[in-house]
Amino acid sequence: MLTLDHVTKTYRAGAFGGGSVTAVDRVSFTAAPGEVVSLIGESGSGKSTIGRMILGLTGVSSGTLTLDGQRVRPGKDFYRRVQGVFQDPFSCYNPVFRADRVFDLVRRAYHPGVGDKEWADRVEKAVRDVRLDPAQVLGRYPHQLSGGQLQRLLIARALLLDLSFLVADEITSMLDASTRIDVLNLLAGLKERGLGVLYITHDLALGTYLAEKTVVLRRGRIVERGDTQKVFGNPLHPYTRTLLAAVPRLNQPWDPPEPVRSCAFHEAGPSATTDLYETEPDHFVACAQLPDCGRTPA
Repeated sequence: MLTLDHVTKTYRAGAFGGGSVTAVDRVSFTAAPGEVVSLIGESGSGKSTIGRMILGLTGVSSGTLTLDGQRVRPGKDFYRRVQGVFQDPFSCYNPVFRADRVFDLVRRAYHPGVGDKEWADRVEKAVRDVRLDPAQVLGRYPHQLSGGQLQRLLIARALLLDLSFLVADEITSMLDASTRIDVLNLLAGLKERGLGVLYITHDLALGTYLAEKTVVLRRGRIVERGDTQKVFGNPLHPYTRTLLAAVPRLNQPWDPPEPVRSCAFHEAGPSATTDLYETEPDHFVACAQLPDCGRTPA
């Protein structure tokens, strides 16, 4: 179980670093093995920063990140279990080396004692597991492969480890529509094998395709989270409603959505001093007018 508990990231700002900008503000949620959690929000909402903190690429300013109850400490043991795949697959490869060099790097770091024949068999199995033909992709340079093939090779690399959790950060945004579905179906297959996935996206349709849970992020804070069907079947926060209203529909003219100004909890809501309110089992919503509504967030 991956757990984020009031995780915050603050950056210094200003000409001399005298100011500060909070990119992620007290974010809390969990992701279990065999579960896909979609982290959804507009550009600049802090989605990728959360992914980078989980992977240890960016430090946490406050709050805690734990994996199976143990505080996350980036290192070889951690990266054996948690890996990331990012938006631009081409940037993850050195163009002067063959694409399958990424497998050799994994072998040197984590499996130095494995023989050549056994390792070749493991690589071939991992490549087939991501629905690629080893004969078509192994031994080729990055420019000879498509973005979808390179993305799947990165997932295959992760499968060569004792992986329990994958951070997938906008991994379909540079792919064509048919390849996107292939990659999403691949993630669905990995979920069935017990792999936990944090799927970071700004695309609501893709985010709801295979996720059991959804976290909606705005300006670094969670505004709504819970069961995907409840969050999008009964959206309560104005921002979530605005996101849904902004999705283009076939055969309908698109008009910019009107912002929903009412807050479900401003007039009559729980007296708890937390910034998320449980409206029904596994459906939490923030007050749209916090901190101005008189309640103090936790």
